[in-house]
Amino acid sequence: MQGPRVRSGGAPEDYPLGRLFDEAFTEDGAARPGYGPVVSALESVDLDVLMRHVDAELARRGVSFGTTPFHLDPVPRIIPDVAWEPLAAGLAQRVRALEAFLADVYGAREIVEAGRVPARVIDAADHFEPELAGGAPPSGGWIVLAGLDLVRTGDGDLVVLEDNVRTPSGFAYAAAARQTLDRFLPVTLPEREPVEHTAFALLEGALLAAAPPGAPDDPVIVVLSDGPANSAFYEHAEAARRLGIAMVTLDDLEHHGDRLHARVEDRTVPVDVVYRRTDEDRLHDEAGAPTAVAQALLEPWRSGRIGLVNGFGTGVADDKLVHAYVEEMVRFYLGEEPLVRSVRTLDLGDDGVRAEALERLDELVVKPRSGFGGEGVVVGPHARRQDLRALRDQVRDDPEAFVAQETIHFSTHPTVSDGTLRPRHVDLRPYAYRSGDDVAVLPGGLTRVALDEGALVVNSSQDGGGKDTWVLR
Repeated sequence: MQGPRVRSGGAPEDYPLGRLFDEAFTEDGAARPGYGPVVSALESVDLDVLMRHVDAELARRGVSFGTTPFHLDPVPRIIPDVAWEPLAAGLAQRVRALEAFLADVYGAREIVEAGRVPARVIDAADHFEPELAGGAPPSGGWIVLAGLDLVRTGDGDLVVLEDNVRTPSGFAYAAAARQTLDRFLPVTLPEREPVEHTAFALLEGALLAAAPPGAPDDPVIVVLSDGPANSAFYEHAEAARRLGIAMVTLDDLEHHGDRLHARVEDRTVPVDVVYRRTDEDRLHDEAGAPTAVAQALLEPWRSGRIGLVNGFGTGVADDKLVHAYVEEMVRFYLGEEPLVRSVRTLDLGDDGVRAEALERLDELVVKPRSGFGGEGVVVGPHARRQDLRALRDQVRDDPEAFVAQETIHFSTHPTVSDGTLRPRHVDLRPYAYRSGDDVAVLPGGLTRVALDEGALVVNSSQDGGGKDTWVLR
C-alpha cells in the first residue's frame, strides 16, 4: 500500500481538519514546526507494514501492559524546544509545590490554617494516612518520581488534568518507543532531546538521592514488585535491568534487627532504598489490618533506615479533589504564580459549587474521586440521559466521592488506523524526578493515544496506546 496522499507539505487529502486542535497540522493542513520531515517520510511508507514491524519488535522485546502487548503508534509527537522549556519549568514548579504540600499535610497544616485548602479535602482523601502526621520527614522527602497528565485545550494551551505521585508508570515505555521507532521509522532528527538513556539515568540519580543518612556511597537499591501479575511488570523488570539492581517481591524481604534485608540470588543483603512498584501502597486494608507492604516497609522507613520511593501517604497529593487546589499551593508555598494551569476541577463538597455542577452535569466530566485508569468516568456531553440522572442522584447522596471537571476537547494527532492516518485524541505524560531541591523533567515523556475514533480514554488499561515524543532543540 502506497503512503497517504498529502497536501503539499502537510496533511493527507482525506485527513479531517478544523474541528479540534491538531498537534501536527494547522487548520489549513500545513505541517506544524518539526513535522515536515516526518510527513514527507511517511508519504512513501506502507503504513500497515510499518505497524507490523513495530508490533513484532515490541513483542520480541516483551514490551507489554499486563497480558496485552503495548501498542505503539509509529507517528511521533513533536514539541519544539521553545514550547517545551516553559512547560518543563512549570512542571518542576508544580512538583515542588506538591512536595511542600505533603510535608505540610503531615506537619503543621499551615495551608489549612490559612484557609486556602479545607481540612475535609485532606482528611477524606483515600490515600491520606493520619498516623504519619507529626513524624520526622522521610529520607529523600515524599515525592521522588511524578507523572503528570496534560491535555491541550482548544486555545492551544497544555493544562494538567491529573497529578500522579503514588506509583507513576510509563517512562520505560517511552524509552522502548524511542528505541523501536529509531529502528523502523525512516527519519530521525539529530536535534531531538534524548529519552532512552535519560529516563533511567534520571531515575538512578533520584533513587540515590533518596538514600538515608549514613547509607554507603554505593547504597543497595531494590525494585519491589508484585511480580508478573502487576500490569506494569515490564517496567519493573526493565528498570531493574537498566540500573543493574535487584527486583524483589515482598516474599524476598525480611527484618534483621532494625534493618530491612532482601534475598538476592543466593545471599541476603541489607537494603538502603526501596523503589516500590506494588499496586498496594496503603498502611491498612479495608478491614483496618496492616497491609503486607506496610508490615515490610513502614518501620524501617519511619525510623530512617531506608529511603522509600514513593513513600506511604503520598497519594493525598494526587487525589482528584486535591487537584482543585494545586494552583493555590504554588502561590502559598512558593510565592509564585503557576506556570502551568490545571484543568478547572469543581469541589462538589462545597454547597454552592455542587449546585452549579448539578445544573451543568451534561457539560462536565465527572470522576470517582478514588478511581483510576478511566474507570467510572462519565463524560457529560457524551452520556445518556438516564446515566446523567443516576449520576445526579449519586452526587447528591455522596458528593465527596466525586469530582467534576470542565470538559476539555483533547487535541488530536495523526495516528495509523487501517493503513491510513486518522486524527485520534492524545494526552501527554511527562515525568519529573526530584532529588532534594532539584527537579528534572524527562524531555517529552510518553504521549498516550485513544485508538478508537472519538474516544477520550487513553489509558493502556482501556485499549489506549502510546507515541514517541520528540522534543526538538
